[in-house]
Amino acid sequence: MEKSCSLLVHFDKGTPALANEIKEALEGNDTARKVDAMKKAVMLLLNGETLPQLFITIVRYVLPSEDHTVQKLLLLYLEIIDKTDSRGKILPEMILICQNLRNNLQHPNEYIRGVTLRFLSRLNEAELIEPLIHAILSNLEHRHAFVRRNAISAVMAIYKLPQGEHLLADAPDLIEKILGTEQDLSARRNAFLMLCNCAQERAVNYLLSHAESVSGWGDLLQMVVLELIRKVCRSNPGEKGKYMKIILSLLNSNSTAVMYECAGTLVSLSSAPTAIRAAANCYCQLLQSQSDNNVKLIVLDRLQELKASHREVMVEMIMDVLRALSSPNLDIRRKTLDIALDLITPRNIDEVVMTLKKEVVKTQSKELEKNGEYRQMLVQAIHSCALKFPEVASQVVHLLMDFLGDSNVASAIDVIIFVREIIETNPKLRESIMARLLDTFYQIQAPRVATCALWVVGEYSLSLPEVEAAISTIKQSLGELPFFRVAEDGEVIDSSFSKTTPQSTRGLASHSAPVVASSKRPAVLPDGTYATQSAAAEIAITAPSVSLASVGAAANLRAILLTGDFFLGAVVAATLTKLVLRFEEVQPSKIAVNKAVAEALLIMVSMLRLGQSSALPQPIDNDSVDRIILCIRILLGSDDVIKSVWLKGCRESFVKMIKDKQQQEIEEKKAKAQILHAQPDDLIDFYHLKSRKVRNIT
Repeated sequence: MEKSCSLLVHFDKGTPALANEIKEALEGNDTARKVDAMKKAVMLLLNGETLPQLFITIVRYVLPSEDHTVQKLLLLYLEIIDKTDSRGKILPEMILICQNLRNNLQHPNEYIRGVTLRFLSRLNEAELIEPLIHAILSNLEHRHAFVRRNAISAVMAIYKLPQGEHLLADAPDLIEKILGTEQDLSARRNAFLMLCNCAQERAVNYLLSHAESVSGWGDLLQMVVLELIRKVCRSNPGEKGKYMKIILSLLNSNSTAVMYECAGTLVSLSSAPTAIRAAANCYCQLLQSQSDNNVKLIVLDRLQELKASHREVMVEMIMDVLRALSSPNLDIRRKTLDIALDLITPRNIDEVVMTLKKEVVKTQSKELEKNGEYRQMLVQAIHSCALKFPEVASQVVHLLMDFLGDSNVASAIDVIIFVREIIETNPKLRESIMARLLDTFYQIQAPRVATCALWVVGEYSLSLPEVEAAISTIKQSLGELPFFRVAEDGEVIDSSFSKTTPQSTRGLASHSAPVVASSKRPAVLPDGTYATQSAAAEIAITAPSVSLASVGAAANLRAILLTGDFFLGAVVAATLTKLVLRFEEVQPSKIAVNKAVAEALLIMVSMLRLGQSSALPQPIDNDSVDRIILCIRILLGSDDVIKSVWLKGCRESFVKMIKDKQQQEIEEKKAKAQILHAQPDDLIDFYHLKSRKVRNIT
């Protein structure tokens, strides 16, 4: 069986010290070498070495030392070594040690007395302690508080020994008297702790007799009070009422630790709404008053537990919990939102959404770091609120659509997904959402956001004005057709510069355009000279880079297409196909319909020509070609079945997906509620106690 020890010291087994070296250092007069030798001896003993030959040397050369460090190391050494023989009897040489301990307990230096008393509180040999009882008790009245508090600890440790009641029969009476006169907080704490562990009735009587003044006790003593209350109430649940007043008085303590423990005690002892509300309010105060992020995370964990068992009370505290969003830490904000989203009810949904809207507006400031990630969390939270309570969607959807062009792509994707679900689940907002989406469509920069937005435009543009506005928006986003042209010198450039760029600067514009292809003929620079091969290569290398400034502020789809993203081109073709098919249904004029068909076909053919030309470093993929050609064939002639598939089947599938998603979330919550986090017989893995040995694999 492993021996008990109060030390945990790192020791490098790769370079063990030799006993002879330690002995030589201990016999010298150099105090620094003696301290180092004692440390090595202690480390060797802690790691299983016996070193019996050192004991006499330590008694002769270390025991008489007056150095405080040496004396402290000596006590650590004495704590580790075996003090009894195989029959359990005290070794004869321990008599010298006992005499030294008695001298230390009467030493004029209070530090020597204190560390010796601390050492005695860790001894288990009653025969070694018995001769020292009188000296220990005399230190209870020492003038220095350091000595008194360690003397009380030693008395408590001795009284808890199997023979302790015989060694110190009157210890509870003595400690109770000291508790009434002691002024030092730590000494009072140790005295009260001794009564709690060894004479619980005396501690309870003392506490109840001083119940009015408990709020004025120090935080160390108040922590022991809470521990005593928990212990008493577990054994006698009927006595909880006696201590509620004391617990409530400690909720307003100046100590953070006391407030935290007091709230936890209150929750463990009572399930009354008043008590739970007081505990939750205490936790919320800690969230606001503490600057340490670790403390806030721990408090949020406690609030999470309260939410699981006392949801009705926590619903009232939701706005207090949301104040934690003022912290810049993302983990704190994430936990706060997780708690708040489970506490939303029809009564507080308006306040919660208003708070989340204010937080979204704050993220527009560029001064704060990680605003994009925080905005994404807020968008997801608002999305969840709107799905549970569709009536609040109108308050937030237009605000969030301003972030469709957000530089944080993940946040913009969450916004467009939110818009896609809201426009289906809340038909009353369809017209306003469509109008807002078309107004902000030019701000979209990310391909994934653009594809989702195009799907929404194609599915939910129903009336004639909406279809016309949608087609016009897509045409403006694509810019002038065709997408490229061949210059006189054979160079391929963006055709959008042909009408917007003066003739004198077209050469420069063509070099800065997003689409540049090298030709066999030498390139002509803006000053009229020929570019070298290296210069032409540099121009060709810059071809994939695209900026809206070079293609027009509104031509966002064109900029993405010219980077070679033809999946977006296929989505544009499918969207135009849906819009034109619906345009045929709502537009009585055949001339207007034929014009729309022709314009859509021109756009699709232009995309195919762009993909099959040398204007881009990579050609169009076969899947996108097949998709665009399919759209062309549908526009050239389609029957009612195809129209039904394109105009109705896709939305029906989306509605089914939303219902399946909601059903899946409900089932996951039910399954999660039934999962046990741990089994009673699961092993506990202490990571820091694992061996640090590195095994060589050969």
